Amino acid sequence: MLGPGESQGPSFDVTLHATLRALPPTFSEDVVAAIDVRLGSICASQRVAIPWAIESGSRAWGFPSPDSDFDCRFVFVRPVDHHLSPWARRDVIETPLIDELDVNGWELGKALKLLLKGNAVIIEWLRSPIIYRGDEWFRDAFLDVAMRFARRGLIGRHYLHLGERQRRVYFADGAHVPQKKIFYALRPASTLRWLRLHPEAAIAPMHFPTLMAECDPPSDVAELVSDLVARKAITRELGSQAVPAPIAAFIDQEFALARAEYETQGPIVSDAAKHEAEMFLRQATLKYHGAWPG
Repeated sequence: MLGPGESQGPSFDVTLHATLRALPPTFSEDVVAAIDVRLGSICASQRVAIPWAIESGSRAWGFPSPDSDFDCRFVFVRPVDHHLSPWARRDVIETPLIDELDVNGWELGKALKLLLKGNAVIIEWLRSPIIYRGDEWFRDAFLDVAMRFARRGLIGRHYLHLGERQRRVYFADGAHVPQKKIFYALRPASTLRWLRLHPEAAIAPMHFPTLMAECDPPSDVAELVSDLVARKAITRELGSQAVPAPIAAFIDQEFALARAEYETQGPIVSDAAKHEAEMFLRQATLKYHGAWPG
């Protein structure tokens, strides 16, 4: 919806630059159509471009349940006149959670700033295997910025804090832990192990089965996790019980090692990184909107 006194500029068709689309055949056509409609409505009502819209969460990570929500996440680009106003607009667009549809997005500037401060979420979005709408140029240009300027130490700290937070929330009652919530601490722990075993790299695989295979976990952990993934895929409720001891030890060990390595990392953004982020934001704004009188 336009704000008071805001003129109607050119609108953006979500499909205009969307050359990429990759959806599993198991996805409901009705659900996908509903997501497409919601993205199109956002573009029309907010006058933004959405060059990247993907599935995040358990479906993209590779361990969904039959009742997993559809977590559509997107990056949006505002028109030129939005950047020429003294009135700051929100840097997120949130839509109501209706049934199983969870559709929310970040403004490109927000995504860039978080990336350079060490937030790995946008990297996962850019590498999601499930794409609703995607402009190849946008993805590749954004990934180029990430590959050149994402700092390994900050990425490690991100996953450490994420994992420890999830562990505190879901493992508080050690004897009654929702089994499907184990993944929320296990995935960060596995990512930290992958980083430890790949000291030259900063970006770990997003796909959880691939991540587990490449982080070389102990055989008992690998067997337990494989069974948990298989059971999660076919049942809506795994129940609650204590975290299996080998998995708990695996998580605790990786968090302890990561604290020693990453806890002191500080989010210092170089001038070169700021310049590249600014140039990409400008390029994307002009590519999708051009310039017109406000």
